[in-house]
Amino acid sequence: MASPYNDLVLEHFKNPRNTGRIDDPDGKATEGSPACGDMVSLYLKVDPETKVINDIKFESYGCASNIATGSIITELAKGKTIDEAKNITWQEASEALGGLPKIKAHCSVLAVEVLRSAIQNYEEKHGLVTEKVVTTEEIVRKRLKKVMNPIKGLDMVATHLVKEIDITGGVVRIVIDLPATHQFANAIKEDAVEKIESLWDIDQVIVEFTD
Repeated sequence: MASPYNDLVLEHFKNPRNTGRIDDPDGKATEGSPACGDMVSLYLKVDPETKVINDIKFESYGCASNIATGSIITELAKGKTIDEAKNITWQEASEALGGLPKIKAHCSVLAVEVLRSAIQNYEEKHGLVTEKVVTTEEIVRKRLKKVMNPIKGLDMVATHLVKEIDITGGVVRIVIDLPATHQFANAIKEDAVEKIESLWDIDQVIVEFTD
């Protein structure tokens, strides 16, 4: 049976560029869902003066297209400023690979989403956010949708782990419907804090568990 992928896609699948993770990255993000079979994490190192992406790595949990698009998006972004990298489109990523099967076009969208999310994470952590929107429960809940519940393989909002969210004076309090002694409690807590604490108007994130 003929492969649905062209030679360039297969090359990036078999020999992906810039794989792995960066210790102490300037920005990072994870997008996708294990439930649909495609996830990608991306890590950035950015020059503080020029805002050029000096190093970029990715980890893929998915199909050949997921790996290939993760590989090509790192090549497209490396050496660009964060503003230039934000303008990379999913069409550019797909074209740089010589095209993808229509059923796999979402992989290039996912690659661009994770790049933009990592840049956003960098900008938030370094006080570079220009459009400062006051954090609401909706914003917190949206970010918690990117925190996986390892028990179910879906996000913690979809699996109803989030019992309560309170935002008062720069402090976000999140109550999670799990005992603190649960084997995944610490991992979920750390991921939840990481997703929220970079918001420009948040000083502290408190995660509590039910007994």
